[in-house]
Amino acid sequence: MTASPMTVRHEQVFSTMLGSEPDQHLGRLWRGDREDSCLRGCRDLLRKVGLRPTRQRMVLARLLFSAGNRHVTAEMLFDEVVKAKIPLSLATVYNTLHQFTDAGLLRQIGVDGSKFFFDTNPNEHHHFFVQGEDILLDVPSAEELIDQLPQAPDGYEIARVDVVVRLHRKQA
Repeated sequence: MTASPMTVRHEQVFSTMLGSEPDQHLGRLWRGDREDSCLRGCRDLLRKVGLRPTRQRMVLARLLFSAGNRHVTAEMLFDEVVKAKIPLSLATVYNTLHQFTDAGLLRQIGVDGSKFFFDTNPNEHHHFFVQGEDILLDVPSAEELIDQLPQAPDGYEIARVDVVVRLHRKQA
């Protein structure tokens, strides 16, 4: 699978981040202090996809993209916001995750009827879900996972294929 231009840009921006923990810079960002190169990269990325770089979006972009590829739920990200002592609501986190998904920065993965993860790698790939532990992992080299796709009904085309392989720990 080839990376889209947006994904390549996404990786370039966040591969140049500072080596420090993201929360060290979140308070500074929230107060409106001077930006570092990572925050400028977040601002540029948001503008490029047509999103206004508000403080809320900048904080969440920093948390999401500073640690490489991640799979998070809104609740997991909200816990990080709370730990960083940033005054954002869970509703703001949900709304921002959906805005980032609509803009192509994230990929939403449903693992059951009520739980969704947001993947910072929007390229086509498949996942393992560890049941009981709420962990989502990328499936390595999944090209051979699906041999043949079914034919789409008349008037439709396949937009995307998501395979989630459910795992549980072996009983000792």
